[in-house]
Amino acid sequence: MDVSTTLQAGDPTGLHRVLAPHGVLPQTAERLDTRHELWPDEVRVRVERLNLDAASFRQLERKHHGDGAAVRSEVLDIVSARGKMQNPETGSGGMLVGVVEEVGPESPLGLAVGDRIATLVSLTLTPLVITDDLAGWDGRGEQVPCEGYAVLFGRSIAAVVPDDLDPALSLSVMDVCGAPALTARHVAAYDAPVVAVIGAAGKSGSLCLAAARRAGARRTIGVVPHDAEAALLRGADIADEVVIADATDPVALRDAVTTAGGPADITVVCVDVPGCEGGAILATADGGTVIFFSMATSFSAAALGAEGLAADVTMLVGNGYVPGHAQAALDLLRAEPGVRSLFERRL
Repeated sequence: MDVSTTLQAGDPTGLHRVLAPHGVLPQTAERLDTRHELWPDEVRVRVERLNLDAASFRQLERKHHGDGAAVRSEVLDIVSARGKMQNPETGSGGMLVGVVEEVGPESPLGLAVGDRIATLVSLTLTPLVITDDLAGWDGRGEQVPCEGYAVLFGRSIAAVVPDDLDPALSLSVMDVCGAPALTARHVAAYDAPVVAVIGAAGKSGSLCLAAARRAGARRTIGVVPHDAEAALLRGADIADEVVIADATDPVALRDAVTTAGGPADITVVCVDVPGCEGGAILATADGGTVIFFSMATSFSAAALGAEGLAADVTMLVGNGYVPGHAQAALDLLRAEPGVRSLFERRL
């Protein structure tokens, strides 16, 4: 590749960084170009911390039976081989926090050198180089202290990390900020709906509960897998009802939601395990909406399952981008002590 030519003709979606296969978008590429030099509309970030997608981290943790050193080694291998962090099993990545170190003269992102930012686009499409072998990470948690650099494209999204919050806390919130924003949008389109959130004590789940209540939900139902999470969620006081159910057991999930005041007009799936599609559909009223925010979701299973159950529901892929999503999620965290306590406990 002729750098003198291509550095003058970058594509805002990052196509110029795709090494293989030719012609695909960065997210579906097998390998990205991680060169240090920038195209005119790019931004280079000095990385301080990665936040691995929950489904990706759990898969690696299970694969290596909790061996943190093995998890760390595989993450390094993935980044080295692909030029980005994209788990080949789950297809998901995460996001990062870092400091802007160079801004191309044509960058439209509005960032300045020295800004501490969180990227609001996935690591699955972000060119990434790790330079410290992840020496500060034990491989046992989703947040990964690291040194290296990453590149943002003209159509990337990033937010400046607020001064009043710990950067690790901000990263946790902004990693899932699309979920509460999209939940609020759809709750507001209903007339006082019943909203069920599956995986309600987690990061995205707790924010979705708070967002649903603020957007006008008549009743919020938080679904968790066991007593410990139920106690945490009740203590946070962000759900009208808390129920325990195995989200992979369709009948048990349906019955739990129904007993708590369902079926739900809107069901939000925020769990990081596969096999929850059928239960989410059964727990949702005819004419209702199911929003899938889990990277463990099988969308073919969801589509075929709804057809097989003769379920008249609208099913949505949880797009991680909604205008204003980062600020809205941070505002929820500040305003809801229960949500904040759940996040801080994870850190």
